[in-house]
Amino acid sequence: QVQLVESGGGLVQAGGSLRLACAASGRTFSTYFMGWFRQAPGKDREFVARITWSGGYTYYADSVKGRFTISRDNAKNTVYLQMNSLKPEDTAVYYCAAGNSPVKYEYWGQGTPVTVSS
Repeated sequence: QVQLVESGGGLVQAGGSLRLACAASGRTFSTYFMGWFRQAPGKDREFVARITWSGGYTYYADSVKGRFTISRDNAKNTVYLQMNSLKPEDTAVYYCAAGNSPVKYEYWGQGTPVTVSS
């Protein structure tokens, strides 16, 4: 069982940066794939980025590639999403998730809102 709590969201101007954090409880955090997803108003939830349990492999949605960086610190049970060069279309509620495979996530956080103003 893993519980996830996101933080770091807020209001930022276009071109700015934010760093999201997702703190996990549970002694088996280091064995899970971790992912970030987002849901904009009126739209479906979409994949943003994921990272393997070791942190050695990452994968990004085309829309954020080159601007966002996912990382994890297993000693702190935390996964991060560094977001640079933010655009208004990045406005959404951002969720972190944990799973036993890179495409299926069993545990979800409550989300943290990000608003990018133009």
